[in-house]
Amino acid sequence: MTPNQFIDDKAPQLAFYGKAFLSDQLEFNEIQLYLWDTLEEWQMYNHQGDAQTDMERVFWHLLHAFDRWPCWAIRGNQFLRKQVDDCCDYLSIGGQIPQGCIGIRP
Repeated sequence: MTPNQFIDDKAPQLAFYGKAFLSDQLEFNEIQLYLWDTLEEWQMYNHQGDAQTDMERVFWHLLHAFDRWPCWAIRGNQFLRKQVDDCCDYLSIGGQIPQGCIGIRP
């Protein structure tokens, strides 16, 4: 599987989980499980190098945000909440890349 195929497959799922979390329809631990499953799968492919597309950069940025910040910070901090929401929108419908997304491959 190429990196682009991987991101094309995983990005809509991450966006869906992110939106569900922000609207209190999904527990944070479900996103954590998705995060670790995704990283484990990514590791199987042994892709090296920098993120190649804006979609990939936003994907990794959002995944890292869910790893870096606790649920109360994402829900309570308006800047983080908006950034997560904007990243989810970008991953699901495209448009202009959200400001400040500097996602890198793990």
